[in-house]
Amino acid sequence: MQVHIQETAVVRPVKPPFDQDHILSLSHLDTDRNLLVTLRYIRVYSNNIPDQQADPFHVITTALSAALTRYYAFSGTLCRRHWDGRLELHCHVGDGVPVVRAAVNCPLSLVNYYLDDADVDESLVPDPDENECLIRPMTLQVTSFSCGGFVLGAAIHHAICDGLGATLFFNAMAELARGSGQMTVDPVWDRATLLGARNPPRIEFPIQEFLSLDKEFSPYMGSGKRVIKEWFNVKEEWLDQLKGLLYKQSGSKFTTFEALGAFIWRARTKACDVPENEKVTFAYSINIRKITNPPLPAGYWGNGCVPMYVHLMAKEVAEQPIWKSADSIRKSKRNATNEYVSSFIDFQELHYEEGINGGRRVSGFTDWRHLGHSTVDFGWGGPVTVVPLSRRLLGSMEPCFFLPGKEGVLRVLVHLEEDVMLSFRNEMDKLGKLENGLQSAI
Repeated sequence: MQVHIQETAVVRPVKPPFDQDHILSLSHLDTDRNLLVTLRYIRVYSNNIPDQQADPFHVITTALSAALTRYYAFSGTLCRRHWDGRLELHCHVGDGVPVVRAAVNCPLSLVNYYLDDADVDESLVPDPDENECLIRPMTLQVTSFSCGGFVLGAAIHHAICDGLGATLFFNAMAELARGSGQMTVDPVWDRATLLGARNPPRIEFPIQEFLSLDKEFSPYMGSGKRVIKEWFNVKEEWLDQLKGLLYKQSGSKFTTFEALGAFIWRARTKACDVPENEKVTFAYSINIRKITNPPLPAGYWGNGCVPMYVHLMAKEVAEQPIWKSADSIRKSKRNATNEYVSSFIDFQELHYEEGINGGRRVSGFTDWRHLGHSTVDFGWGGPVTVVPLSRRLLGSMEPCFFLPGKEGVLRVLVHLEEDVMLSFRNEMDKLGKLENGLQSAI
């Protein structure tokens, strides 16, 4: 499959949203060092609507132009403040968002609607360098296929929004594309006020138990080894068997995220042969929009999640019963309180320049099953699938994504160094053996 780039258009708001250059402040969650990355992902749309002859590029750019009157921040430029190095957003009159028009001379069915091939994925979404993604915090690509289906690729700097915020924006675009005269949810900025540090900042939750300070350490330096990705289709029957086994062993019920997350965490730790006396970390994000006091407005589209951390020794994760690791993940959720959020923000205020990080052996997990991707309908129905391409997340160079799959299947996307993927695959194979009663496999 060859993607032909046809043009790049800069889409500006249909009506000027302001008449003077100005600066928008970001929250401390937006400027968290672990979020200074670009989110890249694709939405795949098949053409199953009879008589749908519209040009996806025209539909999407027209909707984008209308949406930018309220979401004009996407056309701004991220700049670092000279006194503390934090990012802020500079908005200039006449700025816009680049949208690439591309085409493929084959049907989507030929390359598998789920687009599991890494090379296919990468050519369907822009890949800005570090400087470009600051100047253009969002770039889109619309790739049309000969069958009438298309792929919408997005590269969005994480400082602008998280996955929920981006979905709020794309849903607003989709509403406008379907002919709605206005957005159902009005976007809210006001980030420095709604998620600002207290005055004076104070650490009342022991947040330092989860975070490290090291100016010389960057979580995204990596080892230099090649990192590859692999998809795993996990049957619901396997998950039921796993959760049933953990319940039998512990007397506790675990969610899919807790049970499968613990299983994969152990599989990764064993496959990577981590020295038993090293600390390993399970990191994930939790939505705080209803946790803060008062709750964030429905239209708040900035980063509205905080990272949560579970620290254990590698020996524990590799050798203890999986239910114990799952229980540690479950208990960590109890920390998600308004005070945790406030102390995390205040910790960022007090120690930002000291190199805040979550550790050196971080496994980042994120659950995309409930982000509302399926509601983003530009007139062709919701996407067939959504594929994340980000390889840096939550202080981890090897993130793991949980995604919806075909009925009865959960899709898991794992990134690992190439030389340990075979061992990891062997560990994952044990999950399927539970269906045959081979509980000794785990």
